[in-house]
Amino acid sequence: MTNHLTLAVFGIALIATPALAQVNPPPMISVSGEGTVSVPPDLAVVDGGVTTDAKTAREAAEANNAAMAKVLTALKSAGIAEKDMQTSRLSLFPQYAQQTRPNPGPNVVSGYRASNRVTIRVRDVTKVAGAIDTLVSSGANEVGGINFMVTKASQLLDDARTQAIADARRKAEIYAKAAGITLGAPINISEDSGSAPAPMMLRKMAADVASAPVAQGEEVLRVNVSVSWEIKPAQ
Repeated sequence: MTNHLTLAVFGIALIATPALAQVNPPPMISVSGEGTVSVPPDLAVVDGGVTTDAKTAREAAEANNAAMAKVLTALKSAGIAEKDMQTSRLSLFPQYAQQTRPNPGPNVVSGYRASNRVTIRVRDVTKVAGAIDTLVSSGANEVGGINFMVTKASQLLDDARTQAIADARRKAEIYAKAAGITLGAPINISEDSGSAPAPMMLRKMAADVASAPVAQGEEVLRVNVSVSWEIKPAQ
């Protein structure tokens, strides 16, 4: 019985030892820093398509297919590669005519609407206006939006990363001086990066935007870092 009790107490001691061995984290100061860089976009994504109305579902679908085939052929002729064209939505819905007084009743089908939308990637952003013109002139009656992007953002963010670390240190030194302490070595650095694109949404009729000027501007790429420094008494 004594041996069993001794072993049980020894086991408890073994379990408790790691907890006692835990080391409290060193005193530290944690701040965030930000860095930005502005770069011209090198890719534009354009959304457009064809919507067709007809009396029957078959007529609507066939007319829509023919119209979209013409649009895709025109885009290829304009230099858009097949890999840069992707169908984003394909739909066919009945259209209803609402019954009015004096003989109200359930709505009846008055026709059908077929829609086919395509997303195209324009790899030369100076040709965005031409791509839109091609869409519209070949029969697209919807242009949903343009989104300019930077495809190699991570490489271009290196300057912003340097700025972010410098910004974090500047803030940390201000706090350290106010608190009467000295910064030691950084013990933790984490990054939260992202861009702030400004999509140009074109919600007008396609005919109105066929010759609209398109300004690509610049994308603002942003990096946020969180840095923790060990702190020491002021020297």
